[in-house]
Amino acid sequence: MKLPNIQKRTIIKNTLICAFLVACGWYLKARLSPQMPMGMGARPDPYVLIQSVEVMDISPAKTFVGIVEALESVDIKPRVTGPIVKVSFEEGSLVNKNDVLFTIDQDQYKANLSLAEAELAKAQAALKQIAREYERQKSLNQQKFASEAALETAESKYLQAQADIKQAKANLDLAKLNFEYTEVRAPITGYIGKALVTEGNIVTATNQTLARIVQMDPIRVSFSMTDKDFLAFKRANIENKTEKFRTELILPDGSIIYNHFISRFNDNEINSETATLAVYAEFGNENQLLIPGSYVRVIIRPKEEVKALLIPQIALAQDEVGNYVYAVNQDGVAEQKRLVLGDTIGEKQVVKSGLAETDNVIIQGLQKVTNGQKVKYTLIGKEEVK
Repeated sequence: MKLPNIQKRTIIKNTLICAFLVACGWYLKARLSPQMPMGMGARPDPYVLIQSVEVMDISPAKTFVGIVEALESVDIKPRVTGPIVKVSFEEGSLVNKNDVLFTIDQDQYKANLSLAEAELAKAQAALKQIAREYERQKSLNQQKFASEAALETAESKYLQAQADIKQAKANLDLAKLNFEYTEVRAPITGYIGKALVTEGNIVTATNQTLARIVQMDPIRVSFSMTDKDFLAFKRANIENKTEKFRTELILPDGSIIYNHFISRFNDNEINSETATLAVYAEFGNENQLLIPGSYVRVIIRPKEEVKALLIPQIALAQDEVGNYVYAVNQDGVAEQKRLVLGDTIGEKQVVKSGLAETDNVIIQGLQKVTNGQKVKYTLIGKEEVK
């Protein structure tokens, strides 16, 4: 069926009008739209997270659970009876040996001391008189003017007077001691706890405890090791002639104290039920971080350190050639580095070769990076953004 000529002309006319309008639209869009700069369509630099290579001592170690003990601890107890008139320390403070901690009322003991001094003076005066009479009786007896009975009586009185002097001196010494005991002093240097008796309370010379002092520096950590571990350490010391170990103490909060034994001794027999041997190690505790009664982990390593480079395992990638990481250099360019790996320690990987201590490796965003590509990064741990 053929269309009339009029209809053909109408279709052609409408088609041309549509084409014209489309062309006008594209022309106006090009004129009105801002010009796109060169390179605007290029792919932006990828954003990654990087982390510094870690240097760690990976020498073999043995870990033991230990308990902190005071080398010396003392319960302070009164040695005389009386009311407390003064407490001379601050609870929880460091007290030194011979510091006065408590003062017991001294009036009675001062009076007893004066009485003992007077008794001694009286006995000394009596001895002088009796000694002169004894010497006189000896002289008379030698001249046959005094009987043997009179001489023996004088000698007996002289000996009795000497005994009275000794007794008076002993009573005086006792009175001095009791007077000194009215000042309750610290027998050791250490930290004192709560005052269990306050001013005004009467204390007696019994087992009553006034306070407790615990020595803090040095301090002891006790732990148990198996018989096999003990033999291994023993053989190592015999072979090396000296102590070839160093220690780390891990506190309850996870912090580490690098310390070494001041001295060490072990028990004289192995526990047959547990096959373990008790070991007692003395440590310096200048900062008082080791608190008696707390539990710590004791790590014993060889004296010589073994340093190694470690990276997070999430930084590792692998292909048909082997293991590699991307390290970001100072210019912000990612560089592929092939690695020779060692052991795994927790979530970290020991790197034997392929990296330097100053390298920073990508730990997030690996899939967006190619070798030699410029990247934007944040350095984890240092909050450095570039």
